[in-house]
Amino acid sequence: MSQIRISRRNFFHNISQIAAKTQSVEKIALVLKDNAYGHGLNVMARLAHEAGIRHAVVRRFSEAETIESLFETVLVLSDIPDRRPARNVRVALNGLDAVRRVPAGTAVELKIDTGMHRNGIDPGRFAQAVETIDAAGLELAGIMTHYRSADEMGSDFFWQRRRFDLLKEEAMRLGIKGVRWHSCNSAALFRSGTFDEDIARIGIAAYGCLTMPEPFQVPKLKPVMSLWAERIATRRLEAGSRIGYGGEGELLKESLLSSYDIGYGDGWPRRAYTLPDGRPVIGRVSMDMFSIEGEEDTVCVFDDAAKAAEALGTISYEIMTQLSPSIERVVV
Repeated sequence: MSQIRISRRNFFHNISQIAAKTQSVEKIALVLKDNAYGHGLNVMARLAHEAGIRHAVVRRFSEAETIESLFETVLVLSDIPDRRPARNVRVALNGLDAVRRVPAGTAVELKIDTGMHRNGIDPGRFAQAVETIDAAGLELAGIMTHYRSADEMGSDFFWQRRRFDLLKEEAMRLGIKGVRWHSCNSAALFRSGTFDEDIARIGIAAYGCLTMPEPFQVPKLKPVMSLWAERIATRRLEAGSRIGYGGEGELLKESLLSSYDIGYGDGWPRRAYTLPDGRPVIGRVSMDMFSIEGEEDTVCVFDDAAKAAEALGTISYEIMTQLSPSIERVVV
């Protein structure tokens, strides 16, 4: 069967490079949302725990419940639980209207909209938000923001960070203490000259697929995921044979042609693609398979999602997260 292989060595290498920037592995909050960017929630949570990572970030409350025993804190970004979560699970507040829906006693982290205009409260309503959270019987445990273009040239990153720094000054005037502050995602961490926040929310860099413009200095990161397909059948076909739906593929010479068990039903794109070994997919990708010349028992579909994404005209996030959870994940 098809298989996603997770490189323990490459993951640990990436974490060491990130920890060199944060000055401590304890300041890394690994983003495990959307099945850990397709790598497998449980697989990556266990590897993170083994690497000494103490904080995790997920999308849904159900994800947090699955991994909460492995971390000191788990931050839920986009979900509100119907009951008070475990003490180490925190809920992100993306707007003040969410306050009334969060169970009393829950630890929350307030998101500030410093310029991305996607989620969060306006900085001018910060004091009001703090009062509302307190009145609702919630525990303010953190304050956060998100950068809209930290991985691009331009000034957006700097004025957003300045807005967040001004908020820290206001928090001091309001007497707010004991909360953690965080704004850095992977790109922002390596865009910053120094790191002085409580945690960094690290996703794509940990998985080895961070791409940034050349002036930015990013350490050598290694892809953690590779996708492998298993041979279904092989047959010898004459030159001129047309392959697959619509007969779009054509053999230029007599060839051994094999089908392999990855298709768009597994989340693999239908677009034209060439494997890392240089062999093109022949004809259309089917729901459950594709065809290439050769007869190996297994073939590597990609060993670097960033390179595959470039070839397919998309981004590595999409390549990884759309892969079916039913594909076996194996740590190698």
